[in-house]
Amino acid sequence: MKTANLEIIKPSTPISPQRLAKAKAAYTTRRVDHAVIKTLLTGNRQPRSGDLVLARVEHVGHHKRIELGHGRRALMFVNDEVIVSYGHRYAPDQFEAEIPKDLSACHLVAAGGVASLCINRHESTHVPTRIQPLGLLGDAKGNPVNMIDWAISPPPSNATRPFVVAVVGTAMNAGKTTAAAHLILGIQRSGMKVGGAKLTGTGAGGDRWLMTDAGATDVVDFTDVGFASTYLATLAELEQIQFKLMAHLSHQGAEAIVLEIADGLFQRETAMLLESSFFKDNVDALVFAAGDAMGACGGVDWLRQRDLPLIALSGCLSASPLATREAHHYTGLPVLGLDDLSSPDISIQLLEYCGEMMEKATKVG
Repeated sequence: MKTANLEIIKPSTPISPQRLAKAKAAYTTRRVDHAVIKTLLTGNRQPRSGDLVLARVEHVGHHKRIELGHGRRALMFVNDEVIVSYGHRYAPDQFEAEIPKDLSACHLVAAGGVASLCINRHESTHVPTRIQPLGLLGDAKGNPVNMIDWAISPPPSNATRPFVVAVVGTAMNAGKTTAAAHLILGIQRSGMKVGGAKLTGTGAGGDRWLMTDAGATDVVDFTDVGFASTYLATLAELEQIQFKLMAHLSHQGAEAIVLEIADGLFQRETAMLLESSFFKDNVDALVFAAGDAMGACGGVDWLRQRDLPLIALSGCLSASPLATREAHHYTGLPVLGLDDLSSPDISIQLLEYCGEMMEKATKVG
């Protein structure tokens, strides 16, 4: 049996630093030290989530640009070589994709650098960019290089946990990231040191850069702990992502943390995380972003059934005075627009309100 496996899996071949430097390395791979990459691994290999792969662009489709580690989106051309990571994808507005079983042709399903095999796509979305894996990237011993090898480790700390606000929503494009960024803006304007984190989603830097621009002193996401995507992650993995990112921001001196959770309440990982006792025990307040009043009402009911600390609504519906009025009438919650979220006065009121609620809950307990 060993002989058969050795015949199927070809030995690794050296890869030059010059070839690596010329390839366009995506956001998801930014933490990996290219100096450790010495080999190209081909043959009958099954890629794992987070494995780095050197691939050739065969057809430019939906994603015409690839996001580099520092944020610039570089135009791709046929026959370009790119360095990306394998991962699953769940995006109702774009693609559903899963890691292929081998190194056969697949797709670039996220501009941040996620290689996967497209299963379904939204009818308004163009066909995905097709790539041909040339081999997994390996170290000097021929071991695949994986994002997890460069994950941040939670530092030991006995410090008090910072105040934590989470932003969740009805679906993609409900306004979650924009709400989170303006909440960060308001908190830092109040004089507090605030950190930002994206717990779930597909690897890309747009949300990170927006939170940074809003004034977060440090921003991290799931790619920093070794995940190209969180789709199909286990609950234990999701809880570890939350723990490590919060521990890192706390160690960096954050007095408040704003967390963003991708997609909507019905998405697998979002629902798992929100129903987790770990999540509930480590989040002090929750802002719900919705696109319309009906979505807001349904989401509020779902969140209240799980006894989550929901304090306000926001998102795209806040752009409409009528939708705002309807949502407030049926939920009783304040609907905060971007000016509200970015106001230091509102931020201070939210923090004080949450502190009062936590104190009451402690007394009752």
